[in-house]
Amino acid sequence: MALSADELRAKYRAERDKRIRPDGADQYIRPVGEWSTLFDDPYVTPTDRPPQHRDVEVVVIGAGFSGLIMGAKLREAGVDDFVIVDRAGDVGGVWYWNRYPGAMCDTAAMVYLPLLEETGARPSMKYVPGYEIHEHAQRIATTFDLYERFLGSTHIEALRWDEDRARWIVTTDRGDELHSRFVTVGTGPIARPKLPGIPGIELFRGTAFHTSRWNYDYTGGDRYNTPMTNLATRRVGIIGTGATGVQVVPHVARSAGELFVFQRTPSSIDVRNNHPIDPEWYDTLEPGWQKKWLMNFTTLQTGGFTDEDLVKDGWTDISQRIRDRVVALVTERGEYNERIQQEAYEASDDEKMEEIRARVDRVVHDPTTAAALKPWYRQLCKRPCFHDEYLEAFNAENVHLVDTDGRGVERIDATGVWVNGTHYELDCLIYASGFEVGNEQTGDDALPITGRDGVTLHDEWANGMTTYLGLATRNFPNLFHMSIAQGANLVSNIPHNYWAAADAIAAVISFATDQAVTCVETSQSSQDEWVANIASNTRSLFGNPDCTPGYYNNEGRGFGERERLNSTGYPLGAVAYFHMLEEWWNSREFSGLEFSGSR
Repeated sequence: MALSADELRAKYRAERDKRIRPDGADQYIRPVGEWSTLFDDPYVTPTDRPPQHRDVEVVVIGAGFSGLIMGAKLREAGVDDFVIVDRAGDVGGVWYWNRYPGAMCDTAAMVYLPLLEETGARPSMKYVPGYEIHEHAQRIATTFDLYERFLGSTHIEALRWDEDRARWIVTTDRGDELHSRFVTVGTGPIARPKLPGIPGIELFRGTAFHTSRWNYDYTGGDRYNTPMTNLATRRVGIIGTGATGVQVVPHVARSAGELFVFQRTPSSIDVRNNHPIDPEWYDTLEPGWQKKWLMNFTTLQTGGFTDEDLVKDGWTDISQRIRDRVVALVTERGEYNERIQQEAYEASDDEKMEEIRARVDRVVHDPTTAAALKPWYRQLCKRPCFHDEYLEAFNAENVHLVDTDGRGVERIDATGVWVNGTHYELDCLIYASGFEVGNEQTGDDALPITGRDGVTLHDEWANGMTTYLGLATRNFPNLFHMSIAQGANLVSNIPHNYWAAADAIAAVISFATDQAVTCVETSQSSQDEWVANIASNTRSLFGNPDCTPGYYNNEGRGFGERERLNSTGYPLGAVAYFHMLEEWWNSREFSGLEFSGSR
């Protein structure tokens, strides 16, 4: 029997309240001690090389999709004198580190994989596995000769602005000292693995590892989903049922003697319906197709109108439901207002989440397990998941869901895990607890970036990010950010944010080089106006009282001014931001920036 709207709200809030913790995001810990090896690179042994001491036009920080797109756009703009620096031994960013079984992106490859036309690539599936995403990153690096400019296995220690020379002094742990005219920072919103701060985490004496450093020596198998035969006699526990856990569980379930999945909050699991990309159809796509697909996806996912849905996925589905209800209500009542928008959102979300909960009942055989796997919150409160094997895994006799009713694991000891007063003995414990989410420069261990007058970017942003267009900050000349915050803030397709930023940054750098100017900086008035504009954006689902805690809503703590500035986008939305930014850099006027000095 379906719940009434009032009963559903009460249920959502009750489930939310039992999960609220006073420590919020501080419940997670950074890897230290024996866990500090999480920051090591198990895939590449650094080769000896002499330190580099030289001038360079651009230092690109980060070799994930942000740095690769930046490098490609610099080359397209005719800027060839640059280096890309990353602590990883190869390009790919999170897709270099994430090699766990089942790794896959939840956004369709046609819009997620950047530069498909430029590299002549065709995705194998609508949603491609992680190793194919990593291979595409390598393809970008090869196509644009970025490996020739890549300093891998290299950690940047500090950046310091030299006012006299109008250059950034970039130092690394390999003894490098690069004097760079420009710097782009693109370390990504998910750069640092995190661990749950469960009492006793350091006591476990079985084998334990984080999903971002999967131990195939222990499990057997490989990232290409070869069976993990070494687990056949092992009792395995997984802590974490977010996007990573959802992908890992079916693969471990097929291999482990017994699998215990420790769940605090169930994820929303919608249908994926993955399928191969037809090569003949793909060859019919006209030049410029990917930009068209990107804007089509973004428009629909953010509630806009298009003649067709090119991607047809779970992201666009919920948005179109909301949009169509708004149209119906406006037609019925003869006006539009915020109350209509909210009414349409709630009704559409109620419908979608009821479908998702009904799917659990259809798929999972045991009624008690099915009840525990049902998500009681709005779909966009947490990262939506799409999978066709996760729920099915709980029908296997060797798979046990250990639901903690929102409280989480109590403690860990030398031999296993305690939940609700019951001890679960384990041979192996896997942490699917994800990454710290947000701009790395706002964290306590931010990269030391010192601008004019000895002020660090970390201190400059102590009360929240301050930028112009999300790209540049006053008193940090010739430094550009590649972030989603204070820009489009399109969380459903992160690379699109980087693509737009890279186009703009490459245009600025190319213009400055052509004009032989030494310094590019945002004006104070432009930055102040932009930050005020960002601060005015109060349209967010993340403070909704129906939302369970998660990284989307600061673990239920809500958002103060600092958090809003660090995580909010352009008030008019992603589509408007992308169009505005393209017009801005195409004009070659670069309003809001100041160009000074000459070479």
